[in-house]
Amino acid sequence: MRMLGYDEAARDLDKDTLARRRRVLGEDHPHTLNTAAALVVSLVRLDDLERARDLGEDTLFRRRRVLGDDHGRTLDSANNLVVVLHMLGEDRLADQWLEWIKERRH
Repeated sequence: MRMLGYDEAARDLDKDTLARRRRVLGEDHPHTLNTAAALVVSLVRLDDLERARDLGEDTLFRRRRVLGDDHGRTLDSANNLVVVLHMLGEDRLADQWLEWIKERRH
């Protein structure tokens, strides 16, 4: 849906799917975290940056705990957070996370 430009519909579907996965699979299940990451992208596309930041930070925290710092999906979440932080004008924090990512990419 996102790729077709249906950003609001994609966000709504992501929110619904995330709520269901949290309820059925739990907060830290990889499928739940993947859906949370997708919702972050939807929120960014709709310029809902504060919510994107909050969810992005939470998703990164959970992926670090569940998957580890060096896992590709953890690094993807960190990269998404860097984008959001730059869009919010929080360049110093974004740059710190970018350095954290660079240290882990091989």
